[in-house]
Amino acid sequence: MEKAFVSWSGGKDCCQAGYLAQLEGYEIRYLFNMINPGVQRSCSHGIATRWIQLQSEALQIPLIQQPTSGNDYEKVFVESLINLKKEGITVGIFGDIDFLPHLEWIQKVCDRAGIRPILPLWGKDQNAIMQNFIKAGFQSVVIATRADILDKEWLGRRIDDRFLADLAKLKQVTPCGEAGEYHTLVINGPFFKKRLEIQEYQVVRRQEHWFMDIQKCILRDKEQR
Repeated sequence: MEKAFVSWSGGKDCCQAGYLAQLEGYEIRYLFNMINPGVQRSCSHGIATRWIQLQSEALQIPLIQQPTSGNDYEKVFVESLINLKKEGITVGIFGDIDFLPHLEWIQKVCDRAGIRPILPLWGKDQNAIMQNFIKAGFQSVVIATRADILDKEWLGRRIDDRFLADLAKLKQVTPCGEAGEYHTLVINGPFFKKRLEIQEYQVVRRQEHWFMDIQKCILRDKEQR
C-alpha cells in the first residue's frame, strides 16, 4: 500500500479525490494545506486555518499546514513535498479537474520532489463528479462566491440536487466551480469519523468575493442531532 498525502483546501474536489484514492488502496497519511500566516487562512479558499484543523480531527487524518509568504509558494511547496518523501510518502493526491496550467504545475513540482501525482477527477464530466459526490453521502456548503457571478444568497447552501439544478440555470458557472465561481467546505462524508456543525457565521465581502466567515463550528458524532 503506497503512502500518500492529499493536497487539501477543505473543499469538495480535494475531499472526493482523497476518498477515491483511499478506495483504490492508497494510504492517506496526511492532509497538506498551504496557509497565509498573516491572516491564518488557507491560501486556496480563504478558509480560517482552525476550520481546516477541525476537518482533520473529523477525518482523523493528520494535517500539515505550511505557511508561505505567497512569493515563495512554489519553493515552499516543493520543499514540503521533499520532506514528505523522506517520510516514505510516494504519492500526492490532487482534486484538479480540467484546468491545464494547474496540471502542468502539479506535474512540475511533484517531479522536482520525486512524488507521483494522482488526479482521480481529472478529465471527468463535471456533472458526473457532482452527482457522485452527492450519492457517496458527502455534505458540503458554499463558503465563497465570485461576487460578479454568484451573490451572497448562495453562501451556506448545501451541495445537493437542488443546488445543481439552480446552478445549471446560470450559463457562466461550471458545475464544479472549476473557474473559481464558488468554493465549498466539506462538513461530513463517508470517510469522516465525525461531522462539522457550523453554528455561527458572518457574511463578508473581500475584494471580488463574498465569504461565509465562520465564527463558530464544532464537531459532533455523525449520528448526533
